[in-house]
Amino acid sequence: MRKTIKATDGTTMRTVMIRNYEASDFGKLIDLQAECFPPPYPSELWWNEAQLTEHVTRFPDGAICAEIDGRIVGSMTALRIRLEEYERHDWSTISDNGYIRTHQPDGETLYVIDLCVSPAFRRFGLGKWLMQSMYETVVHLGCDRLLGGGRMPGYGALSDRMTAEEYLEQVVQGKRKDPVITFLLRCGRMPAGVVPNYLEDEQSADYAALMEWRNPFKR
Repeated sequence: MRKTIKATDGTTMRTVMIRNYEASDFGKLIDLQAECFPPPYPSELWWNEAQLTEHVTRFPDGAICAEIDGRIVGSMTALRIRLEEYERHDWSTISDNGYIRTHQPDGETLYVIDLCVSPAFRRFGLGKWLMQSMYETVVHLGCDRLLGGGRMPGYGALSDRMTAEEYLEQVVQGKRKDPVITFLLRCGRMPAGVVPNYLEDEQSADYAALMEWRNPFKR
C-alpha cells in the first residue's frame, strides 16, 4: 500500500503518506511507541526490532504507517488468522506477544493488534485514515472481516456497578462515551462480543470489546 492524502485538524492542512512500513522505519516506529506510551507504561512493552522484523517479513500487508514530512506519526499492525466466530482468546495468544508467528496466510480474518497515533497529530483524524486503509486491505486480500479487541478504558471505574456487556451496550446506544470504543464505532466497527482477561489493563478491568468490520463485497 502506498497513497497520499490530505488531513486537517480544522485549521492546518497536511500531506500524509500512508504506506507499508519497512526495516528502515524501525527506529522511527519505536520512537512513536515511546511518544504514544510514555512512563509509567513499561518501555519493554514497546515494539522492538525483533517484533517489527516479524511484521514486515511474515505479513507486510498488515504493517502500515502514516508519515508527515518524513516523520512517522501513526502506525497500525495486523495479521491474518482463522478464528471461529465466538472463539475465546486474548491479545497475547492471538498476537504471539506481538511477534505474529501465529499469522496464517490463508486466514479469513484480518486481526488488528496495534493502532497508535502521535499525540501531536491526533486531531488530524489519522486513526480513521489508518483504519480505512486496513479496510481496503481486507477487500484487497479478499478477507471476510477485520477484527480486534478494543480497550474499554471507561469501564474500570464502573465495573462494580454493571457488567462489561451492559457498559458496551450503553456506549453503542450513545448513552456513554468511551475513548476507544466510541472511536471504533465512528470508524464503522461493530461490536461482536466482550472478552474477559484480554489484556492486563486496570482501566478496562482487563476486558475488551471485540469490534469488527465486515467486508461488504463478501457474503
